[in-house]
Amino acid sequence: MITMSDRETHIQQLFTAELQFRLASAVRLAVTGNRQPPDLPMEWTHGQHRVRYEEIALRQDQADYAACFLHRSATYLMAIAMKDSIRAIVVNPKTSSDPDVRAAYQIARLVRNAFAHAPFSPTWSIDDDCRNTTFAVADLIELKTAGLHGTPFDWRHYGGPLALFRLCRFVRIEILKDQSPARKIVPIPGRVIYQQGDLILEKEDAIPPGAVPVAAKKRSDGGIDLGRGHVLYPQTKV
Repeated sequence: MITMSDRETHIQQLFTAELQFRLASAVRLAVTGNRQPPDLPMEWTHGQHRVRYEEIALRQDQADYAACFLHRSATYLMAIAMKDSIRAIVVNPKTSSDPDVRAAYQIARLVRNAFAHAPFSPTWSIDDDCRNTTFAVADLIELKTAGLHGTPFDWRHYGGPLALFRLCRFVRIEILKDQSPARKIVPIPGRVIYQQGDLILEKEDAIPPGAVPVAAKKRSDGGIDLGRGHVLYPQTKV
Protein backbone atom coordinates (compact mmCIF):
# COMPACT_ATOMS: atom_id res chain seq x y z
CA MET A 1 0.00 0.00 0.00
CA ILE A 2 1.29 3.44 -0.96
CA THR A 3 1.20 5.97 1.86
CA MET A 4 0.94 9.73 1.48
CA SER A 5 4.54 10.08 2.63
CA ASP A 6 5.67 7.68 -0.14
CA ARG A 7 3.79 9.67 -2.74
CA GLU A 8 5.16 12.96 -1.41
CA THR A 9 8.69 11.55 -1.45
CA HIS A 10 8.43 10.63 -5.11
CA ILE A 11 6.82 13.96 -5.95
CA GLN A 12 9.75 15.72 -4.30
CA GLN A 13 12.24 13.54 -6.17
CA LEU A 14 10.58 14.33 -9.48
CA PHE A 15 10.63 18.05 -8.70
CA THR A 16 14.28 17.80 -7.64
CA ALA A 17 15.11 16.17 -10.99
CA GLU A 18 13.28 19.00 -12.77
CA LEU A 19 15.20 21.61 -10.75
CA GLN A 20 18.51 19.96 -11.60
CA PHE A 21 17.57 19.96 -15.29
CA ARG A 22 16.68 23.66 -15.10
CA LEU A 23 19.94 24.50 -13.33
CA ALA A 24 21.99 22.42 -15.77
CA SER A 25 20.26 24.23 -18.64
CA ALA A 26 21.27 27.58 -17.14
CA VAL A 27 24.83 26.42 -16.47
CA ARG A 28 25.25 25.12 -20.00
CA LEU A 29 23.93 28.36 -21.47
CA ALA A 30 26.20 30.47 -19.25
CA VAL A 31 29.29 28.40 -19.96
CA THR A 32 28.63 28.29 -23.70
CA GLY A 33 28.20 32.08 -23.69
CA ASN A 34 31.51 32.42 -21.81
CA ARG A 35 29.72 34.20 -18.95
CA GLN A 36 30.28 31.56 -16.29
CA PRO A 37 33.95 31.57 -15.28
CA PRO A 38 34.97 28.04 -14.25
CA ASP A 39 36.56 29.28 -11.02
CA LEU A 40 37.63 26.67 -8.49
CA PRO A 41 39.39 26.93 -5.11
CA MET A 42 43.12 27.55 -5.04
CA GLU A 43 43.16 24.72 -2.52
CA TRP A 44 40.29 22.39 -1.63
CA THR A 45 40.31 19.99 1.31
CA HIS A 46 37.61 17.47 2.04
CA GLY A 47 38.08 14.74 4.59
CA GLN A 48 41.61 13.39 4.23
CA HIS A 49 42.07 14.61 0.65
CA ARG A 50 43.52 17.85 -0.66
CA VAL A 51 43.70 19.16 -4.22
CA ARG A 52 45.22 22.33 -5.59
CA TYR A 53 43.79 24.57 -8.30
CA GLU A 54 46.03 23.25 -11.07
CA GLU A 55 44.70 19.72 -10.52
CA ILE A 56 41.03 20.57 -11.09
CA ALA A 57 41.07 23.80 -13.11
CA LEU A 58 39.10 23.83 -16.38
CA ARG A 59 39.88 25.49 -19.67
CA GLN A 60 36.92 27.18 -21.37
CA ASP A 61 36.69 24.46 -24.02
CA GLN A 62 36.71 21.78 -21.32
CA ALA A 63 33.99 23.58 -19.36
CA ASP A 64 31.83 23.86 -22.50
CA TYR A 65 32.31 20.16 -23.25
CA ALA A 66 31.54 19.12 -19.68
CA ALA A 67 28.48 21.40 -19.49
CA CYS A 68 26.97 19.52 -22.44
CA PHE A 69 27.30 16.19 -20.62
CA LEU A 70 26.12 17.73 -17.35
CA HIS A 71 22.95 18.82 -19.13
CA ARG A 72 22.54 15.37 -20.65
CA SER A 73 23.00 13.70 -17.27
CA ALA A 74 20.36 15.96 -15.72
CA THR A 75 18.01 15.17 -18.60
CA TYR A 76 18.20 11.43 -18.08
CA LEU A 77 18.04 11.65 -14.31
CA MET A 78 14.46 12.76 -14.92
CA ALA A 79 13.84 9.49 -16.77
CA ILE A 80 15.09 7.51 -13.76
CA ALA A 81 12.92 9.52 -11.36
CA MET A 82 9.86 9.05 -13.58
CA LYS A 83 10.34 5.30 -13.90
CA ASP A 84 10.82 4.82 -10.18
CA SER A 85 7.92 7.06 -9.16
CA ILE A 86 5.40 5.50 -11.55
CA ARG A 87 6.45 2.00 -10.53
CA ALA A 88 6.09 2.90 -6.85
CA ILE A 89 2.65 4.46 -7.21
CA VAL A 90 0.97 2.44 -9.97
CA VAL A 91 0.43 -1.29 -9.65
CA ASN A 92 1.93 -2.96 -12.75
CA PRO A 93 2.19 0.18 -14.90
CA LYS A 94 2.96 -1.90 -18.01
CA THR A 95 -0.65 -3.09 -18.06
CA SER A 96 -2.34 -0.01 -16.63
CA SER A 97 -5.78 0.76 -18.00
CA ASP A 98 -4.64 4.34 -18.55
CA PRO A 99 -2.72 4.55 -21.87
CA ASP A 100 -0.86 7.69 -20.74
CA VAL A 101 0.43 5.91 -17.65
CA ARG A 102 1.55 2.91 -19.72
CA ALA A 103 3.29 5.11 -22.27
CA ALA A 104 4.92 7.40 -19.70
CA TYR A 105 6.31 4.41 -17.83
CA GLN A 106 7.61 2.64 -20.93
CA ILE A 107 9.21 5.78 -22.38
CA ALA A 108 10.92 6.63 -19.08
CA ARG A 109 12.05 3.01 -18.63
CA LEU A 110 13.43 2.67 -22.16
CA VAL A 111 15.27 5.99 -21.96
CA ARG A 112 16.74 4.94 -18.63
CA ASN A 113 17.79 1.56 -20.06
CA ALA A 114 19.55 3.23 -22.99
CA PHE A 115 21.85 5.02 -20.54
CA ALA A 116 22.17 2.37 -17.86
CA HIS A 117 25.11 0.49 -19.38
CA ALA A 118 26.69 3.19 -21.56
CA PRO A 119 25.93 6.67 -20.19
CA PHE A 120 28.48 8.39 -22.46
CA SER A 121 27.36 6.57 -25.60
CA PRO A 122 23.77 5.48 -24.91
CA THR A 123 22.23 2.78 -27.07
CA TRP A 124 18.61 1.72 -27.30
CA SER A 125 17.84 -1.62 -25.65
CA ILE A 126 14.24 -2.40 -26.56
CA ASP A 127 12.51 -5.41 -24.99
CA ASP A 128 10.92 -7.89 -27.38
CA ASP A 129 7.41 -6.98 -26.24
CA CYS A 130 8.08 -3.27 -26.82
CA ARG A 131 9.46 -3.45 -30.35
CA ASN A 132 7.53 -2.18 -33.36
CA THR A 133 5.35 -0.17 -30.98
CA THR A 134 4.52 3.50 -30.59
CA PHE A 135 4.32 4.94 -27.09
CA ALA A 136 2.77 8.40 -26.84
CA VAL A 137 1.54 10.65 -24.04
CA ALA A 138 -1.05 13.24 -25.02
CA ASP A 139 0.71 15.93 -27.08
CA LEU A 140 3.90 15.75 -25.01
CA ILE A 141 6.05 12.95 -26.32
CA GLU A 142 6.12 10.05 -28.77
CA LEU A 143 8.55 7.16 -29.08
CA LYS A 144 8.38 4.82 -32.07
CA THR A 145 10.45 1.75 -31.26
CA ALA A 146 10.49 0.12 -34.71
CA GLY A 147 14.11 -0.45 -35.72
CA LEU A 148 15.57 1.24 -32.62
CA HIS A 149 16.98 -1.78 -30.78
CA GLY A 150 20.77 -1.66 -30.75
CA THR A 151 20.99 1.74 -32.45
CA PRO A 152 22.65 4.86 -31.00
CA PHE A 153 20.36 7.01 -28.86
CA ASP A 154 19.21 10.17 -30.65
CA TRP A 155 17.02 12.99 -29.33
CA ARG A 156 15.00 12.88 -32.57
CA HIS A 157 13.67 9.47 -31.56
CA TYR A 158 11.67 10.88 -28.63
CA GLY A 159 11.53 14.64 -29.15
CA GLY A 160 14.49 15.89 -27.12
CA PRO A 161 15.20 17.10 -23.57
CA LEU A 162 12.21 19.43 -23.37
CA ALA A 163 9.90 16.53 -24.20
CA LEU A 164 11.30 14.65 -21.18
CA PHE A 165 11.01 17.78 -19.05
CA ARG A 166 7.33 18.11 -19.97
CA LEU A 167 6.80 14.39 -19.38
CA CYS A 168 8.39 14.67 -15.93
CA ARG A 169 5.97 17.44 -15.01
CA PHE A 170 3.10 15.35 -16.41
CA VAL A 171 4.08 12.40 -14.23
CA ARG A 172 4.41 14.59 -11.14
CA ILE A 173 1.17 16.53 -11.61
CA GLU A 174 -1.17 14.21 -13.50
CA ILE A 175 -0.10 10.76 -12.31
CA LEU A 176 1.16 11.47 -8.79
CA LYS A 177 -1.38 14.31 -8.35
CA ASP A 178 1.03 16.91 -7.00
CA GLN A 179 -0.98 19.84 -5.66
CA SER A 180 1.91 22.16 -4.85
CA PRO A 181 1.01 25.84 -5.28
CA ALA A 182 2.05 27.57 -8.49
CA ARG A 183 5.27 29.58 -8.53
CA LYS A 184 4.67 33.13 -7.34
CA ILE A 185 8.04 34.73 -8.05
CA VAL A 186 9.87 34.33 -11.34
CA PRO A 187 13.35 35.89 -11.50
CA ILE A 188 13.80 38.50 -14.21
CA PRO A 189 16.43 37.43 -16.74
CA GLY A 190 19.48 39.63 -17.16
CA ARG A 191 19.56 38.99 -20.90
CA VAL A 192 16.99 38.29 -23.60
CA ILE A 193 17.87 34.88 -25.05
CA TYR A 194 16.05 32.62 -27.45
CA GLN A 195 17.16 29.05 -27.99
CA GLN A 196 16.15 26.59 -30.70
CA GLY A 197 17.80 23.24 -30.25
CA ASP A 198 21.46 24.09 -29.78
CA LEU A 199 21.15 27.42 -31.59
CA ILE A 200 21.36 30.33 -29.14
CA LEU A 201 20.23 33.82 -30.11
CA GLU A 202 20.75 36.81 -27.81
CA LYS A 203 19.18 40.24 -28.21
CA GLU A 204 21.69 43.09 -28.37
CA ASP A 205 20.81 46.79 -28.03
CA ALA A 206 23.69 47.74 -30.31
CA ILE A 207 26.23 46.07 -32.57
CA PRO A 208 28.96 44.71 -30.25
CA PRO A 209 32.44 46.20 -30.61
CA GLY A 210 34.63 44.15 -32.89
CA ALA A 211 31.69 42.49 -34.66
CA VAL A 212 32.67 41.29 -38.13
CA PRO A 213 30.16 41.75 -40.98
CA VAL A 214 29.19 38.51 -42.69
CA ALA A 215 27.94 38.28 -46.25
CA ALA A 216 24.76 36.21 -46.15
CA LYS A 217 22.81 35.07 -49.16
CA LYS A 218 19.06 35.39 -48.71
CA ARG A 219 16.67 32.63 -49.62
CA SER A 220 13.82 33.20 -52.06
CA ASP A 221 11.44 33.60 -49.09
CA GLY A 222 13.64 36.26 -47.47
CA GLY A 223 15.19 34.00 -44.85
CA ILE A 224 18.90 33.51 -44.13
CA ASP A 225 20.27 30.00 -43.63
CA LEU A 226 22.12 29.63 -40.32
CA GLY A 227 23.07 25.99 -40.84
CA ARG A 228 21.74 22.70 -39.40
CA GLY A 229 18.24 23.48 -40.63
CA HIS A 230 17.94 26.86 -38.86
CA VAL A 231 16.62 29.80 -40.87
CA LEU A 232 16.53 33.44 -39.72
CA TYR A 233 13.59 35.53 -40.93
CA PRO A 234 12.80 39.24 -40.62
CA GLN A 235 10.66 40.13 -37.61
CA THR A 236 7.65 40.75 -39.87
CA LYS A 237 7.79 37.17 -41.21
CA VAL A 238 4.78 35.11 -40.04
